Amino acid sequence: MKVSRLLLGTALFALSLLYSLWFHDDRHRTAALLVFALPPLLALAGVLRGSAKAAFWAGVLALFWFSHGVMVAYTRPGEAAYAWLEIVLALVVVLASSWPGLRKRFGRKTGTP
Repeated sequence: MKVSRLLLGTALFALSLLYSLWFHDDRHRTAALLVFALPPLLALAGVLRGSAKAAFWAGVLALFWFSHGVMVAYTRPGEAAYAWLEIVLALVVVLASSWPGLRKRFGRKTGTP
């Protein structure tokens, strides 16, 4: 398994775990877990199967997670630690999901004079 895919899978699992802890005592826990914790787990299942589409969609969803983290970090000081961790993990997901494409696009060219 490639390092970027392993990092992506780890970050997705960590995000799902973060959301499970964050919304554990929430009044709308089931809805919050369906909206926040389930998508990273579904993307993780696809990433573990080697699906490039799952990696792409994980990167797209990470933009939502990043935005959510920024919004919460600046509006709810009591949840800032969770939000900053969400921001960091979302950035890891974006970078890890984009890394193979970036490497292919900007990597060393072989076979060309």
